[in-house]
Amino acid sequence: MIHSEEFRDEITQPLPAMEVAGSELTQLLQAWRGGDRSALDRLLPEVYSLLRRMASSRIGVNDRTPTLEPTALVHEALLRLMGQGADWQNRSHFLAIAALQMRAVLVDHARSRMAAKRGGGAAVLTLGALDAESNARNEIDLLALDQAMDQLRAQDERTARVIEMNYFAGMQREEIAEVLAVSVATVDRDLRFARAFLNRQLNG
Repeated sequence: MIHSEEFRDEITQPLPAMEVAGSELTQLLQAWRGGDRSALDRLLPEVYSLLRRMASSRIGVNDRTPTLEPTALVHEALLRLMGQGADWQNRSHFLAIAALQMRAVLVDHARSRMAAKRGGGAAVLTLGALDAESNARNEIDLLALDQAMDQLRAQDERTARVIEMNYFAGMQREEIAEVLAVSVATVDRDLRFARAFLNRQLNG
């Protein structure tokens, strides 16, 4: 069941400004890549704070069903990110990879819940986008969204990456443009296309 009547424009708006300075995070990432082990001690709290903000702003809770808590999401995503090794180029590159891991953790959790409670009428894990005007939460079935994004990726790989980075990592348009080496105008076009495509798939 799809809980949103429309894949609203709000869903692709970036998260509020991060407390972590982009230049500081980039310096820590580069120091770690360069073999500075002490950088990891300073990096972990910053990364955790960043992921925590991302998770808290992107998880929607279905009142009937307990779901993945932001803290648990952050812990799992952090383990996966650190397990990849120190190969992040800068803050934007890190956020792009974090978007992939956030989505992967959420989807894995949703599939596990479905497998464990198949046939039991369990409600789906949902993601929400906060509507600033109404303070209402528009809930979207995560597995349905994941399937729709896979369909989008099959049609347009770059557009799928754009919406993934914007929605799951809250990346600014300028940051996405930097990662993909395209113009901000191109990112804007991709976001408009992605909104329309996902809206059709989720509510068509």
